[in-house]
Amino acid sequence: MNKTIRRASVFCLLLVLALLVRVTWVQAYQGQALADDKNNQRNIIGQYENPLGNIIVGGEAITGSTKTEGSKTYAYKRTYADGPLYAPITGHTSQAYTSTMLEGIYKNVLNGSDNRLKSFMDVLTNKRADPGNVLTTIDKDVQKAGYDALQGKQGAAVAMDPETGEILGIVNNPSYDPGSITGNTKADEAAWVKLSENQGAPMLNVALRKPQAPGSTFKLVTLAAALENGLFSSIDTPTGIPDPYTIPGTTTVLKSEAPTPGCNNVTLREGLKKSCNNVFAELAYRLGQDKMRAMAEKLGFNADTKIPIGTTPTSKYPSKKMSKDQVAQTGIGQFDVQATPLQMAMVTAAIENGGKLVAPHVVSEVTDSSGNVLESFKDPKSQQVMSERTAAMVRDAMKTVVSDGGGKPAQVSGAEVGGKTGTAQRGVKNSLAPLAWFTSYGKANGKRIAVAVVIENSDTDRSEIGGGRLAAPVAQKMMSAWLGK
Repeated sequence: MNKTIRRASVFCLLLVLALLVRVTWVQAYQGQALADDKNNQRNIIGQYENPLGNIIVGGEAITGSTKTEGSKTYAYKRTYADGPLYAPITGHTSQAYTSTMLEGIYKNVLNGSDNRLKSFMDVLTNKRADPGNVLTTIDKDVQKAGYDALQGKQGAAVAMDPETGEILGIVNNPSYDPGSITGNTKADEAAWVKLSENQGAPMLNVALRKPQAPGSTFKLVTLAAALENGLFSSIDTPTGIPDPYTIPGTTTVLKSEAPTPGCNNVTLREGLKKSCNNVFAELAYRLGQDKMRAMAEKLGFNADTKIPIGTTPTSKYPSKKMSKDQVAQTGIGQFDVQATPLQMAMVTAAIENGGKLVAPHVVSEVTDSSGNVLESFKDPKSQQVMSERTAAMVRDAMKTVVSDGGGKPAQVSGAEVGGKTGTAQRGVKNSLAPLAWFTSYGKANGKRIAVAVVIENSDTDRSEIGGGRLAAPVAQKMMSAWLGK
């Protein structure tokens, strides 16, 4: 054979071998990655090839699917019943945009691509199975009560069962209709742009994913830490803490809602009822940063709480070294302390439940199309985060807040209710309207509930903004809806 032809033949053979190696590499090693790539249009087409599975509340589907009109690419699109009511739970799934909340977390279950749904032959052929369903712990009456009570206000609320950890309601206002962005049309695009530009950020889940200064509701954490660490053995012993009170390490006099000297040498019970800043700033100062942080972290701060919706960014108690005055300020829920309504509901739930914090969860079961359980959350983890004695004393003080203090609007006829109001400053030199907080528990007829509410904006005059006036009525409505059943 001619030398030139032989060399050309060898070169061509090497090219063929290189091509075979590359094809083998792509198919054997990169195939799944390419199939799962977010830019692979086939995945989205396959996702909407058939009706999706459903998200369930109280035995009823709050989602559905409908034929996509005028589309040659997508056969079906998602629909929502009472979309704005349940948007903080369902999130949305869209032919053009992302999937969020439960729609995003359980996307593969709901579209039938999860391998747990497939038969042996389905796995071999990579065929989509019949879609599964996601059953939630949400109570429709609690959810509706919170949603209605928040109308006219910008804010959020979370309700949970302290004994089981089941989340009974997650409410945001403003909310949005996820059904307006499920398609791939100009109308869907216009709705997306409008939602994205809305200053109220309706697609941001404030209840779960917007940590903010909790103000005086954090005094529950400070009180629990003080009792757990033996600073006081009773909530009815005078504290000896003066009013007026100067923040340690500064010349700043710390004021309270009660006019000076209304918080002078008060008991812990009276201090919580009157929301005396001097008392809780001094408690935090005496405890120090490490003991304060330890109590906060037991209750869920500085951790990503998955319900299974992740809550990053997390509620926070500062880890960096703080000065004396900064530690004191954390005792009243200011400086760098941040919490979501979910986090404050967890604090209250642990107090109501004898000091035991049960892991919160919004999904009870994930099933296949025949109802067979793929995942169950009916046996959540729990942790004793404070003694039963401490929890009982904090509850007793919280009852006084509702019976005789600023939490009176949270009273529920025939029920034991305890709570804590909060007003948190925000903005440079308090330039923004304060946050109004309220967190509470209620129990009656063998039922128990913990609720936390934050109001970010309302039409109330700034001087009238307070957790008892604005947030407590929302909590009252949600507690009544549960306890009255």
